[in-house]
Amino acid sequence: MTTSTSCVYVTHLVAPKLGSTDAECEDAVAVFPGCSHDHMLREPLTAGVCDGATESALAKDWARLLSRTAAEHAMELPDVLTGGTAFEEFASSVVARWEPWLVWYTQARHAEGRPLKWYEHTKIADGAYATLLTVRVDPDDSHADATEPTWHWRAAALGDSCLFHLHENRLVRAFPVAAVEEFGTSPDLFGSRNHDAALLARRTRFTEGRCEAGDRLLLMTDALAAWLLSAGDQDDAVKQLLEFTGPDDLDGFKDWLNGLRGCRRLRNDDVAFVRIDFEGR
Repeated sequence: MTTSTSCVYVTHLVAPKLGSTDAECEDAVAVFPGCSHDHMLREPLTAGVCDGATESALAKDWARLLSRTAAEHAMELPDVLTGGTAFEEFASSVVARWEPWLVWYTQARHAEGRPLKWYEHTKIADGAYATLLTVRVDPDDSHADATEPTWHWRAAALGDSCLFHLHENRLVRAFPVAAVEEFGTSPDLFGSRNHDAALLARRTRFTEGRCEAGDRLLLMTDALAAWLLSAGDQDDAVKQLLEFTGPDDLDGFKDWLNGLRGCRRLRNDDVAFVRIDFEGR
């Protein structure tokens, strides 16, 4: 029997809401290993996607720290994505990183001649908040003698950033939100000062699955996910999303988003999008 080799391609795009700059965007993505979108990955891959809560101070900074730390931990400790003690240790670890970052931020603001105002201190004391979606993909060595390669993936989600599994470019699974009616105005959030790691673990949902060559995983924050789930012609919506294959498409991606916003099919919110393509060779 001839053994197939496998590879994965990954790209991600982040775009601010209409009327905001890239620097103001409160959605964040981290992918490990860091490599170009046309690089053939044959090793484990992790991604963290976060949607910072606008009503909290420093949401974009927390979203960036949280997404990066989640992807790092998923790469180092796969059991993080099965819940329990491993996830609690991750939760404690990322919250512990926030205070040192705040010290650095406060000092940087002072050095720039822009010390924090009293009202900023008050809001910062309340903490920053974001949703979290973390995914890890591994080549499935348990089927090493198969003619077609497969991959095993695990995911953890707190809040309404979503993962979609496509087979033959058709949506076959959505996690953790399966229908547009399930989106609400108050999703669960990961707080930068929430030291109750067990509570965070209980509120987080975990799942896993397998992909074949030709399958895709799409990760995205809530506004784009709601658009996809509400589309009258879901196959066409998927086709539109798959037009964007790399970072060179970012300007076109922003124009496309703004077109959807203009006809009120997409809520005007920041967007983070990760595309993972599985191929056999």
